[in-house]
Amino acid sequence: AEIFQEFAVQEESVTFRINLSVLLDCLTIFGTGSLPGTSTALRMCYRGYGYPLMLFLEEGGVVTVCKINTQEPDELLDFDFCSTKVVNKIILQSEGLREAFAELDMTSEVLQITMSPDKPYFRLSTFGNAGSAHVDYPKDSDLMEAFHCNQTQTNRYKISLLKPSTKALALSCKVSIRTDAQGFLSLQYMIRNEDGQICFVEYYCCPDEDITEGEL
Repeated sequence: AEIFQEFAVQEESVTFRINLSVLLDCLTIFGTGSLPGTSTALRMCYRGYGYPLMLFLEEGGVVTVCKINTQEPDELLDFDFCSTKVVNKIILQSEGLREAFAELDMTSEVLQITMSPDKPYFRLSTFGNAGSAHVDYPKDSDLMEAFHCNQTQTNRYKISLLKPSTKALALSCKVSIRTDAQGFLSLQYMIRNEDGQICFVEYYCCPDEDITEGEL
């Protein structure tokens, strides 16, 4: 709420679904970049169930009003990911993860993540058309902000499910990587906006398959 100039929600929570491409079209109705010395102001209003989401966009004295029909929300998938159940946690400067994704073979179907209190500490692996690739981070790396690993875990996650999170990675300055005992993955990206305010974008992903010792 702190990143908004005004934030008022009368109910405890409000949930609805809207078409993402329509929302993006509305947000960029003045173009993707503002003219020098100008900025686009946004006001969002929602009267309640059955009403559209109202967007008021103002730039240079011109106001555009958009109404987006709301839809019934899908039931949210609850991973039941609780901080008290976290087994391993690493906080990494986002620069390090961006470089790793650039070096790894994204033709691989899975990204294998190893977190361990001992070597290799934190390893990212892919298995693509050009062969296997690994990127290792020692726990005392300059890119490592925090390292709290209690046990060795190796899990694989579908790259197709992780790719959408790279948009948040590109904007972030730090990323928290956590896993629980079942191997569920939490990626929490810390993003600092133009005013220096901080917000977080979180992604959750279930492990793709069990890894046997013979595959490691």
